[in-house]
Amino acid sequence: MASLQISGSVKFEPFVGFNRIRHFRPIASLGFPRFRRRFSIGRSLLLRRSSSFSGDSRESDEERFITDAERDGSGSVLGFQLTPPGDQQTVSTSTGEITHHEEKKEAIDQIVMADFGVPGNRAVEEGAAEVGIPSGKAEVVNNLVFVTSEAAPYSKTGGLGDVCGSLPIALAGRGHRVMVISPRYLNGTAADKNYARAKDLGIRVTVNCFGGSQEVSFYHEYRDGVDWVFVDHKSYHRPGNPYGDSKGAFGDNQFRFTLLCHAACEAPLVLPLGGFTYGEKSLFLVNDWHAGLVPILLAAKYRPYGVYKDARSILIIHNLAHQGVEPAATYTNLGLPSEWYGAVGWVFPTWARTHALDTGEAVNVLKGAIVTSDRIITVSQGYAWEITTVEGGYGLQDLLSSRKSVINGITNGINVDEWNPSTDEHIPFHYSADDVSEKIKCKMALQKELGLPIRPECPMIGFIGRLDYQKGIDLIQTAGPDLMVDDIQFVMLGSGDPKYESWMRSMEETYRDKFRGWVGFNVPISHRITAGCDILLMPSRFEPCGLNQLYAMRYGTIPVVHGTGGLRDTVENFNPYAEGGAGTGTGWVFTPLSKDSMVSALRLAAATYREYKQSWEGLMRRGMTRNYSWENAAVQYEQVFQWVFMDPPYVS
Repeated sequence: MASLQISGSVKFEPFVGFNRIRHFRPIASLGFPRFRRRFSIGRSLLLRRSSSFSGDSRESDEERFITDAERDGSGSVLGFQLTPPGDQQTVSTSTGEITHHEEKKEAIDQIVMADFGVPGNRAVEEGAAEVGIPSGKAEVVNNLVFVTSEAAPYSKTGGLGDVCGSLPIALAGRGHRVMVISPRYLNGTAADKNYARAKDLGIRVTVNCFGGSQEVSFYHEYRDGVDWVFVDHKSYHRPGNPYGDSKGAFGDNQFRFTLLCHAACEAPLVLPLGGFTYGEKSLFLVNDWHAGLVPILLAAKYRPYGVYKDARSILIIHNLAHQGVEPAATYTNLGLPSEWYGAVGWVFPTWARTHALDTGEAVNVLKGAIVTSDRIITVSQGYAWEITTVEGGYGLQDLLSSRKSVINGITNGINVDEWNPSTDEHIPFHYSADDVSEKIKCKMALQKELGLPIRPECPMIGFIGRLDYQKGIDLIQTAGPDLMVDDIQFVMLGSGDPKYESWMRSMEETYRDKFRGWVGFNVPISHRITAGCDILLMPSRFEPCGLNQLYAMRYGTIPVVHGTGGLRDTVENFNPYAEGGAGTGTGWVFTPLSKDSMVSALRLAAATYREYKQSWEGLMRRGMTRNYSWENAAVQYEQVFQWVFMDPPYVS
């Protein structure tokens, strides 16, 4: 966790503020969450130099603010408490006086979320200038090594592939040297052509795991400023997706991804990419449990021998539900020293055990990564908070809560070139935030393509995603008869649970003029649904980030979402009375997760579409002008890169 060392005078400007218990929140220069603009003090504070922070308070000669260092159990400074003269309860701002009792509950929630932000939630669209970093190149460049089980376009099953296929390119564009390491999957399909340009580097590495020596090789392609490195082994050559096939998950996934992690630790040391290696001072960005052994290996097998002593690791959690849990007896397969069992050791609670004699002992790779990584990032601020709760922690909430001082949430970006309504090759008509008149033609073309009555005045609702419990499909199924009473059209695209696929087919047969269900996934159709629908529904039970709501807003389609994770972070609830009646917000956020609240939100959205065209156009334009590019996310990642080097690396 980041400790604070100050030499000389440190001036905090321009944003310094208090929260409700007067905790001082420094900004980027010291590696703590930036506070919200409306709590900023109208003058800068000056902390005088002191030889140490062993004393609990310091007083500035000029400003007379009392500073108390707030520490964790190890003595590292987490933040400060500053008490203004006279214990003032009102903070002066440039726009007026704000008192504590005047703040709404929504503001409290935003402050809690801001503790995980880089920077605050609503500041994300303001871009690089808001963080104080030039928008072109990074102030400090690093050797970055992404370790991932998938990276688009080479391999992809979901959002993880999108992140690891786009974020590295954005960071390389800002001046960093970037390597992405993933397996070289060959499954005998056309997807194998994705690796056609990757050349064998002719380097073989032997790693010790699973009771023997395993030899892996490396393939390399340099594209878009990024070194794409593929670990090759025969275990990656089989039909199916990266994790399984039609019969379920592969039984040797622990072996396959243990190989990936060992190879990833060797790659920066042995691969002369562009003529020289990345070297020991590399920053590893490990994604989910598949790459979770990397920070453990750095601490257990390399640093004790003086290797990677200047390296750091950041764990990026995309979905905490998947943790890489296997029986305890498999620990010896991981290639770790015996004394490191405690890092990955895991005991299931009594209720989760299979029988009375089951001790519940297991190894949990993601748990080990949480323990040994230097910092942790989640794919949204809301999800960073949710994983510290019982409901969202999947048994790891206490461990994550103990490390919350090093957890930050950064919302994923989107590929703004691929998802651009003014140039999208998959849609029949093009439009932009300056002129949305052609969007209605996209809607009529979609109605014609799907065989629905061509009715531009009828609100059209869309859903795109997996048909499973997490995505709230059961809620849509329950609400279906109620929604079909209304004058709407509903289009769904997705595949998953067979019972929901059958339900979609039966709904289409029953409501021929109102409902269409496309079982499967089709990229062009997903673009046309995003452009043609008026409303996009996302009733997910949990959603670490979510991308479809970002695509929808970019295409002027209004999201109606459940208030969870990244959905709550990225969709601002519509307020028609704000800004002198001009309105604010980009969609509707409903809570709790129930049929009634979802149906109410959809009916309110449909009524707004029919009766308040000016407000609807305002919703469209606000969503279309939001900045959710990967370049914007890259700036926030760079702030965490600075923080991660403030402390020594994890050792034991």
